[in-house]
Amino acid sequence: MNHVTLRQLRVFLAAARHMNFSRAAEELHLTQPAVSTQIKELAAGVGLPLFERIGRKTYLTPAGEELLQAARAITQRLREADESIAQLKGVTGGRLNVAVISAGDYFFPRVLAAFGERHPGITFNLTVHNREGLLRQLAENLADLAIMVRPPRDMDTVAMPFAPHPYVIVAAPDHPLAGARQIPRTALNRERFVQREHGSDTWNSMREVFGRQFSRLSIAMQIQSTETIKQAVVAGFGIAFLSAHTLALDLRAGNLVVLDVQGLPAMLHWYLVHNRAKRLPPVAAAFKEFLLREGAALIERLVSLDLPGAERAARAARRASPAPANQSRKSQ
Repeated sequence: MNHVTLRQLRVFLAAARHMNFSRAAEELHLTQPAVSTQIKELAAGVGLPLFERIGRKTYLTPAGEELLQAARAITQRLREADESIAQLKGVTGGRLNVAVISAGDYFFPRVLAAFGERHPGITFNLTVHNREGLLRQLAENLADLAIMVRPPRDMDTVAMPFAPHPYVIVAAPDHPLAGARQIPRTALNRERFVQREHGSDTWNSMREVFGRQFSRLSIAMQIQSTETIKQAVVAGFGIAFLSAHTLALDLRAGNLVVLDVQGLPAMLHWYLVHNRAKRLPPVAAAFKEFLLREGAALIERLVSLDLPGAERAARAARRASPAPANQSRKSQ
C-alpha cells in the first residue's frame, strides 16, 4: 500500500458512503469512469478487491471494511492537524464542522454568525439532517459537534444540555380549537395529526410528552419535512406537534396559531453532542464553550415567542432540569 494516495482514499470514502460509484462521482464532481479508475488502482495497491456485487447490491469486502476504518482515521487526523496548525495564532481561523437536527436550521445559522463575529477568519461547514442522518454524522466522525434534541443512548458520546427547547401544538387560525383556553389533552384524541416521520426526534419527543395517550392520537399523515407539515396544517389537514423554534415567522405572519393545551408547551432541551473519544479541534472547543455559556440566552433572543402556558412550562422545566453538563452517553 506504499503507493496509495489521499485522492484515492477520498474517492473510496465517497464510494463506500453511497455504495454507488455514480453517486460518489456526483458528490466529488468527477465522472463515473474516473471514480472506477481510482477504485481499481486503489484495489491493485491493496492487493485485494474492495467491493463485491451480490445480486443488485454492492457491499464492501473484508478488505474494504478494513480500509474504510483506516481511511476514516487518516482523514480525521489530517483534519485535526489542519485545524491545529490554523489555530497556532489563536481561534482566528480554521473550520468548524457542525451537524444540526432539522429543527435547528431555523435559528442555528445566526448562532454561528454570532460566534463568527468574535472570531474572524473562521469558516463553517453546517449540515442539516434528520435524526438518522445526524447519528450517521457522529458514527462516521464527519462532524466535530452535533446539535440535537435526544442524544443517542447506544453510542459513547458526551451530551450537554445548553438551552430549553419548547414543543407546542399548532393549528390553522380558523381551527375550532383556536382561541380556546386550557384545552384538555383528551380533546386532542378527536383531532387528526400531521406529523414528522416515525423515528424522528419530533416523533420521539411527541411520544414521550403524551405517554400512554400517544397510542390514542390519530396520526393521519407522516411527512419528513417540517415546512411541508406546516403547509398541511394551514391547508386544514390537521394539527401538529412541532418545535416552537420552527414557528416564529409563521406565528408572526398569522399563518398558524399555537393551541393552549394543558401541560404545554413541553420544555425539552437542546443538546450539544460529540463522540467521547474525539479530540476537538481548537475552534470546535471554543464553540462548545461559547454555546454552553451563552447559547440559551442567545437562542431566546433569536427566537422570541409568546407561547400560551409558557410560564407554567418554564417553571416545570426548572423543577425537572436535565442532567448536568459533561453527561456521558454510553452503550446500554
